[in-house]
Amino acid sequence: MNERGSAAVEFALVIPVVVLVLLAVTEVVVVARTQLELAQAAREGARVAAIAADPAQAVTATRTALGPLAADATVTVDRPFVVGESAMVVIRLPMRVFGLPITLKADAAMRVES
Repeated sequence: MNERGSAAVEFALVIPVVVLVLLAVTEVVVVARTQLELAQAAREGARVAAIAADPAQAVTATRTALGPLAADATVTVDRPFVVGESAMVVIRLPMRVFGLPITLKADAAMRVES
């Protein structure tokens, strides 16, 4: 039996699966990295909300920490005016994963200091 060319055929059958797996891993890494960036920005916003009386300063700090992601993100700051209560920052970012719409969310809370 002649097996010439069988390696090329096997390669042609396997390569699309390998490419799809690599694309899926890349997409998951992008989502994970974006989620980490959102969490860091939410912590930064909560830190500012804890020390600044104006919630707009926390929104600005959060958007600055988000960088280019800030254009599509929704930032919500809930800052009570009672020392010791928790100031809360919530970020929502819509994005597409494998062509499907999802919304990433990150939040952080810190106690109001002044």
